[in-house]
Amino acid sequence: MTTLFIVDDQAMVRESFASLLDAQPGLDVVGQAGDGLAALAGISALTRPPDVVLMDIRMPVMDGLEATRRLLEGDGEKPKVIVLTTFHLDEYVYEALRAGASGFLLKDAPSAELVNAIDVVAAGDALLSPAVTKRLIASFVASAPVPRPSPSRFDVLTEREREVLRLIAKGRSNPEIAADLVLSAQTVKTYVGRILAKLSLRDRAQAIVLAYETGLVGPG
Repeated sequence: MTTLFIVDDQAMVRESFASLLDAQPGLDVVGQAGDGLAALAGISALTRPPDVVLMDIRMPVMDGLEATRRLLEGDGEKPKVIVLTTFHLDEYVYEALRAGASGFLLKDAPSAELVNAIDVVAAGDALLSPAVTKRLIASFVASAPVPRPSPSRFDVLTEREREVLRLIAKGRSNPEIAADLVLSAQTVKTYVGRILAKLSLRDRAQAIVLAYETGLVGPG
């Protein structure tokens, strides 16, 4: 059972999501909140963190960006965060990905896409909407470069692992990477797991952010 916590300042949106998702087999909405501060309090009151948090980005009191930062900082068990937005390109979405969110989804996405997104992110197997998220990250890295960490961080990776990381950053899925490199899907999955472990990254979203920020790949 995948547990969910929904954060949105619009009660109608929040309750509609809760009603839709609670009706899905294997999904259980364990809480709701109307702003980031209330979300942190609600999540901390649970026996264990939810598996996935649907986080609105623009809210009063505390926005989704700050709430995501606080929710994912420190040690211990953490939920996956999917940022909800009404904008295709929103600078706050990029900042949320840098803070550790696993991906983003437009609020007007079809219900089937929302359910699939939760399944994908909960499983940790792939980044939600990789090609779209990659374009968003590339856009904001190009327009507002951030300080770049030392390239030596990638010294722990083999050349093949660097190659796989470049393809991840270009928005390629595991099957696409397998086809590009003439590898099995299971082998690619193993490479991805090693890359995340060696670089101490939460998921593919953080891998894409790191690849752009360090210049391993360029916005073009």
